[in-house]
This record gives sequence, structure tokens and C-alpha cells, in this order.
Amino acid sequence: MTDWAERIIADPRVCHGKPCIRGTRIMVAVILDNLAEGMTAEDVVAQYPPLTLDDVRAAIGYAATLAHEEELLPLR
Repeated sequence: MTDWAERIIADPRVCHGKPCIRGTRIMVAVILDNLAEGMTAEDVVAQYPPLTLDDVRAAIGYAATLAHEEELLPLR
């Protein structure tokens, strides 16, 4: 798996500090939303040309890391 920490940033000056793919304004949430809607990783890359398959894998890895967090947050 790709080391997501090398590809994902959270900079308060970019997209209000939301996690984005480095060098873009494409938020991790946008990638994950598209995957959840049934798009393949290849579809996401085609829709957002600055992305690579490794960027999509990094977004998934980031989400997996968050899911492993010890503190449980209530779902809205």
C-alpha cells in the first residue's frame, strides 16, 4: 500500500484545512465519496486528471487509518 502520509496534506490555507491530495485541491472526502457511489479507482482518476491510482489508494489508506482510531465518534 502507498504511504498515504506522503500524498495527503491538511493545510489550513488549502480547502480550509481539509485533507487533500498534495499539489491539488482535491479533497480526500471527494475521492471517498466517489468510490462509495460505485466509481472505480480508474473512474476517479479519469474524472480528476491530476490524480493517480496511488493517490486514490492513499485516500483509502487514510480512511482506513481513521477507522482504526481508538476513540469512537458518534455517527450523525
